[in-house]
Amino acid sequence: MGTARWNPADWSAYAASTAGKATDAVFAARGIDQDLNPFGVALRESRDSDLNPASTAIIVGLDVTGSMGMIADALARQGLGTMVEEILARKPVSDPHILCMGIGDVLCDQAPLQVTQFEADIRIARQLERLWLEKGGGGNSCESYTLPWYFAALHTAIDCFEKRGKKGYLFTVGDEEPPLDLPGTAITRFLGDPPQRDFKSRELLTLVSRMYHVFHVIVEEGSHARHDPRGVRDRWTDLLGQRVIGLSDHTKLAEVIVSAIEVNEGRDRNQVVKSWSQQTALVVQRAVGALAASRNPTAGVVRF
Repeated sequence: MGTARWNPADWSAYAASTAGKATDAVFAARGIDQDLNPFGVALRESRDSDLNPASTAIIVGLDVTGSMGMIADALARQGLGTMVEEILARKPVSDPHILCMGIGDVLCDQAPLQVTQFEADIRIARQLERLWLEKGGGGNSCESYTLPWYFAALHTAIDCFEKRGKKGYLFTVGDEEPPLDLPGTAITRFLGDPPQRDFKSRELLTLVSRMYHVFHVIVEEGSHARHDPRGVRDRWTDLLGQRVIGLSDHTKLAEVIVSAIEVNEGRDRNQVVKSWSQQTALVVQRAVGALAASRNPTAGVVRF
């Protein structure tokens, strides 16, 4: 997928169509859209095309439990256009193909994973708004942020890696802790894969890091992150090292993602921060202040 090209006019019209609408009107789904159901999906593909000859796969996985629907809402109304247009203008990577995910809890939710296609045009937004904001989750202090890792590792095929040996990007976004493991029964139930053993989160990170640079964005405005900010960050840092990003203003998610990609691709961190307007720069500085460039295209987890 991803054969078309981004048109700012299409985005302007789309953004105008969401103005003044309640979140439930923009995200009208009351159950999982079967086009976004990962059950039985063999592959989501990011392929080069005439309009996108050097595609870069970018996955953005959004926690849709509890109040975290505000992340998808802000991205659909404004952030998505900023993210795509800034990547195209700044060119930290070429020809972005974006796939969005909705993330819940495999122990409690009906739809702990929803997956769009890799797209390069306004279809990114059209598919994003089809996510079901289930608002479920459990009382176990974590959501199933590693189910997207499993899916990305085993159910995506991306030309940036297969043709050019260049990793894609995977960002999960939410306010809770990482789970210790992913039950094999959940993989079978929600993805339809043959019966699996349980996977430790570190195993899945190693698996997905072969093809993707993996980051987690902690939504600091979220209730769990506010209740235990140090605990949430420490547990993520123990798993991901410096690729843990604190997001102090959820409306700046797009700018933070773009900045993280820029820094990871070798751009000077201070210059990246200064490239944004004052208030945005403060959020970006807090978010990417500890990030360093990836040492090589196949580098794994970067640690302090």
